[in-house]
Amino acid sequence: MKHYKIALSIAGSDPSGGAGIQADLKTFSACGCYGATIIVAVVDENTVGVTGVHPIPVPFVTGQIKSVLSDVGADAIKIGMLHSSELILAVKDTLSLYNINNIVLDPVMVATSGDKLLQDEAIETLKNELIPFVRVITPNIPEAEILLGTKIVSQKDLSLVVKDLSFGNKVSVMLKAGHLSDNMLTDVFYNAETNEVIELTSKRVSTKNTHGTGCTFSSAIAAFLAQGVSLNEAVRKAKDYINNAIIAGADYEIGKGHGPVHHFFDFW
Repeated sequence: MKHYKIALSIAGSDPSGGAGIQADLKTFSACGCYGATIIVAVVDENTVGVTGVHPIPVPFVTGQIKSVLSDVGADAIKIGMLHSSELILAVKDTLSLYNINNIVLDPVMVATSGDKLLQDEAIETLKNELIPFVRVITPNIPEAEILLGTKIVSQKDLSLVVKDLSFGNKVSVMLKAGHLSDNMLTDVFYNAETNEVIELTSKRVSTKNTHGTGCTFSSAIAAFLAQGVSLNEAVRKAKDYINNAIIAGADYEIGKGHGPVHHFFDFW
């Protein structure tokens, strides 16, 4: 019998379909993987903003993880919004029971709309416990500033601080430049496994449809890692995917705020 390459998302649910679990599943499918999900919270949100977050009880989250990994398994895991220290520790402890190397963490702290999604006390737990445990993190500039405790104001700053985000070369870092105002944006990837710094440049797309871009980018990295490509290649392929998804979705209008990208641009 044939086997799918399987990517698992551990994240919150976005009912408007542009971010979170919904974006992850679309990305996994578009990038050639079978997608599975662990829902950690039901988020009341749309393209305009976040109204509320309803956490799933932690034992129920860890139960979901065990059910999936003991049966279906996973070739790669993407972790998104984990809102509390208790949940962060529980997810890490449960995943440590399974031998899965390809774990991509999108350290979600603030939504595209600017709404805060992570409790303050959870930030230190994320830094000390979960980040050193995963293979890749994908912070945007506001998230990197929170993790570093310093401001990032220009493109050149990204290359200067990207290694600092690797927490002593324990984790590779995809530092995204999207929050800068430059016309040409250069994301910076630090491969902690080879000590390489790679710059990935693209032209800024004039669109308000940026809802779920971080979720989509990190999920694409996980999907390509699940398929067995190298870390550098997975990041490059994921960068191409998210850039094309933004371009393809730029002229659509969904909702009154920040609309989604076009995950299935290669298909319709």
